[in-house]
Amino acid sequence: MQNSRVDSSDGFWKILQQEAREVAEKEPMLTSYIHACLINHHTFESSLSFILSNKLSDDVMPAIVLREIFEAAYSLNPVMVDSAIIDIQAVVSRDPAVSSFLTVLIHFKGFQALQIHRLANYLWHKGRNDLSLFIQSRNAMASGVDIHPAATIGKGVMLDHATGIVIGETTIIEDNVSILQNVTLGGTGNEQGDRHPKIRQGVMIGSGAKILGNIEIGEGSKVGAGSVVLSNVPPCVTVVGVPAKIVGKPDCNMPCDSMKQNVLEDERPLIV
Repeated sequence: MQNSRVDSSDGFWKILQQEAREVAEKEPMLTSYIHACLINHHTFESSLSFILSNKLSDDVMPAIVLREIFEAAYSLNPVMVDSAIIDIQAVVSRDPAVSSFLTVLIHFKGFQALQIHRLANYLWHKGRNDLSLFIQSRNAMASGVDIHPAATIGKGVMLDHATGIVIGETTIIEDNVSILQNVTLGGTGNEQGDRHPKIRQGVMIGSGAKILGNIEIGEGSKVGAGSVVLSNVPPCVTVVGVPAKIVGKPDCNMPCDSMKQNVLEDERPLIV
């Protein structure tokens, strides 16, 4: 998709419906599935609640009950739906393997895990901690992504591949961040209080990186794959290694968008 930015939710939903109809016509084996997930719905939030509730359901907690919880949350807090639309568009713009909004919605577990977390976070702040922890647990089992319900996550966030991502309770992730598989945003022990990382906007975190403690990854910085970060990272730098050290500067202001994984390529040298 050459232009992944759609300025209105109605425009986004029309494109999504058209993509669904094309897939249903092209692939008979998916026709019933696509109708159930998208074509039979009149709004994006209806489709999203259907997909996510079926993802989370089990023999004890049926999808119909979970869907009621999603729909109530979307009605009372529509910013959750707006954030989901922005998340989908972010994935399409950053991932060269993706050419449609539909692909992200129905196939990408990183996207789905993030939207499920948004519900858990909403319930957490409503004081429904036991239910939010249940949803966290089911999310981890269904997607392989473990996000504490209290963690704060902005919009335009991509959890790429997503398997093995762990995000701790007091983590803050700002808007427009990309995180790859097997990343841990964790603590350094059994300390209490504010103990997890703060990830500022524009950051890209490579696969397998571990960022530990109440530290800050500055705006527009890049963390190389497999790095272990134990101290604050300034804005607009690239860090690599165990423990991570500054090796240069990204060649753009938003590494989350460029998604360049090789930190030795296109890095601007630091001026000392």
